[in-house]
Parts: sequence; structure tokens; C-alpha cells
Amino acid sequence: MTADVPELGAYAVDARDGRVGVVMGWVGTYVQLRPPGGGREWDCPPGDVRPAPPADIVRARVRERNAEGRLP
Repeated sequence: MTADVPELGAYAVDARDGRVGVVMGWVGTYVQLRPPGGGREWDCPPGDVRPAPPADIVRARVRERNAEGRLP
């Protein structure tokens, strides 16, 4: 992990495609991100992970709340 990679549980942006995810951990040299509200994790090189800006964090939290409301 590098100093620029957000900590575990933080919202981050994959700079390669702009997707926002939650930092779930590290596998080898990659950071694992999960979409807000759940879904399949993806691997991102640490050099392409950026802290999510506040507006992206708000949108991510809304997505998570909406996903919680759809649970059985």
C-alpha cells in the first residue's frame, strides 16, 4: 500500500474509468474496490486509486441506502 491509497473502508475513485468504490482490501499489489451498495469487487493498481471527492461520496452513500431499502 502506498501513502496515497485511501484506507480500508474509505470511498475511492478508480482513475482508469471514474468508478467509485469502497476500499475492501489489498490482493498482491492491487487495491480491491467494491461498488457502493454491493456488487462484484474489482482490482485496481494503487497508482490509479484516488480519494473520492465529497460529491462522489454523497452519491455513493445514497446508492448504499437505496440498496439497503431493496433488501428482503
